[in-house]
Amino acid sequence: MARTGRNILRRCRSAATVLWPGCGRWALSGSKALKRRRITLKKKRDQSLWPVRSSATKKALFLALAVLVVAIGGIGFGLYKFINRPQTKSSGAEPKIVPITSFPGSETQPAFSPDGNQIAFVWDGEQENNRDIYVKLIDAGEPLRLTTNPSPDLNPVWSPDGRYIAFTREGAGSGIYLVPALGGAERKLGELFPTRPFHKLSLSYSPDGKYLAVADKDAAAEPYSIFLLTVETGEKRRLTFPPAGSVGDECPAFSPDGKSLAFARMLGVGTKDIYLAPVAGGEPRRLTFDDTQTLGLTWAPDGREIVFSSNRSGIFHLWRVPIAGGAPTRVDVYAQNLWHPAISPQGNRLAWTQPLEDVNIWRVGITNLTGQNAAPVKLITSTIYDGNPQYSPDGQRIVFASDRSGSSEIWVCDREGRNPIQLTYMGAPNTGTPRWSPDGQQIAFDCMLKGNREIYLISVNGGKPRQLTTVPAEDVCPSWSRDGQWIYFGSGRSGSLQIWKMPSTGGAAMQVTRQGGFEGFESPDGKYFYYAKARQAPGIWRISVEGGEETFVLDHHRAGYWRFWAVTEQGIYFATAETPARPVIEFFSFATGKVTLVATIERRIGSGGWGLAVSPDSRWILYNQLDQSGSDIMLIENFR
Repeated sequence: MARTGRNILRRCRSAATVLWPGCGRWALSGSKALKRRRITLKKKRDQSLWPVRSSATKKALFLALAVLVVAIGGIGFGLYKFINRPQTKSSGAEPKIVPITSFPGSETQPAFSPDGNQIAFVWDGEQENNRDIYVKLIDAGEPLRLTTNPSPDLNPVWSPDGRYIAFTREGAGSGIYLVPALGGAERKLGELFPTRPFHKLSLSYSPDGKYLAVADKDAAAEPYSIFLLTVETGEKRRLTFPPAGSVGDECPAFSPDGKSLAFARMLGVGTKDIYLAPVAGGEPRRLTFDDTQTLGLTWAPDGREIVFSSNRSGIFHLWRVPIAGGAPTRVDVYAQNLWHPAISPQGNRLAWTQPLEDVNIWRVGITNLTGQNAAPVKLITSTIYDGNPQYSPDGQRIVFASDRSGSSEIWVCDREGRNPIQLTYMGAPNTGTPRWSPDGQQIAFDCMLKGNREIYLISVNGGKPRQLTTVPAEDVCPSWSRDGQWIYFGSGRSGSLQIWKMPSTGGAAMQVTRQGGFEGFESPDGKYFYYAKARQAPGIWRISVEGGEETFVLDHHRAGYWRFWAVTEQGIYFATAETPARPVIEFFSFATGKVTLVATIERRIGSGGWGLAVSPDSRWILYNQLDQSGSDIMLIENFR
């Protein structure tokens, strides 16, 4: 530092010398040099050596002195700032991603212990046949199994004192339970509605340990609401009141001070946003306005932000949003498809569920006259999702949905799966259910681009899609009438999911069903419309295209429950939702009313939308297959 000061003084002396010769010597000799200089000036003035230029010299003297004083002041101030500069804070260790689990099957829903050194989670076991609650130290040891019930046990959450873990049980014996964190007898705290979607199951312990927040409802027709369950008595109190006709509220999470509760509200199919409600009661406040999917949320330890999983940019990433309001910003995690985030109470660790799923499109031959089947082959594949296939009317091309470009888009390839071409560039979280027009010139699809899912049309040659539906409601799963004049679709615009239709050129929509409906197809002769109610009820129904009462067709192996079925002239092909062993594709004959086996599928049918199509000549079947499935729990050390 002394050397630095000398360098600065030397530079100042040089600069001052230019302005006033002799200044450099004065700067080093101090007051004696200044005194000698004054004496010299006085003598010269008395001797009248500079009778004309004395005034200019005085001005130069004062100017030089002023410059020198400023320079010395700057030097002093700079030295002061240098000596008293704040020490640069160490950024600490760099964030590091490490796996917490890498077992066979699926490990999901991580929850930190109060000291941040253990994680409770759900694992379906080495045989992948039963979800139970486990606990594991973060950096050592084998997992400790806490539950063994045949019913799925989900959503572990630690009590604030770290002694117990609460969880939910689905199916037989459904309810909220409490088990010691070191193992032991479990205790039931309260009842839950028995049939519940997996991602809706969630719990949160209040910081004072008195309450558990849970998503629940009292009847099948009701939307889910957030309830507060008193741990000591099992009494439940409804905290939120979502609109009628909505899916409801889920993913409750207490704030660190226990005064607020964050949750996700699902107003339509696949659309969730984050809300904040006072625990004492009152109207919730909306924090995000994305109308996209949300798969879990957690609070930052300081209570100022909420970190959540969302596909608002196309693929699931982690985002943070201030509770005071504002646009979400992305969390810097070099990974994608992150679900169920959890932050340790100390704030230095972030855990999440990392799904490992690869859905591809397979082709299998339909039994020929010799009774032989062609072996299944993988036809359209990538490392992410490929699904929703349909043959073109001439059988020469296949349209499908894929995430391979980084967002969900519509693609077209030839009948052998070659030469894929991206058709849409929507950049939306969900684009799917592509269906060819009867003349093969247009493709209808659904997309969630501006909040709700809407129906769009696009030319097979590409270009800008044309939005067909504009009503603020969920409009999904389009299909064409056989003459191409109408497009059918499922819609919640009446308050419940029903089938509607509208002219393919645009215009007013007409309601087709009254008892529920999600997606369907006109028969090849154009006389009937066959439709499924999806998870409203298993089975396939039909109604005359002229209107009238619905007629039940079949529910063999819960046909229609999953979106894997197609109508042909001879009957209905469908993949089963439940079988004793591996999934199978079956055929229902219109002529005989019998069901026959078509093919056995090697792995699970893929999720994520409609996934079965029959070629126009009825020789081939396309279907989604889940070729790789599972999930691990990952963790970021030194999270900031």
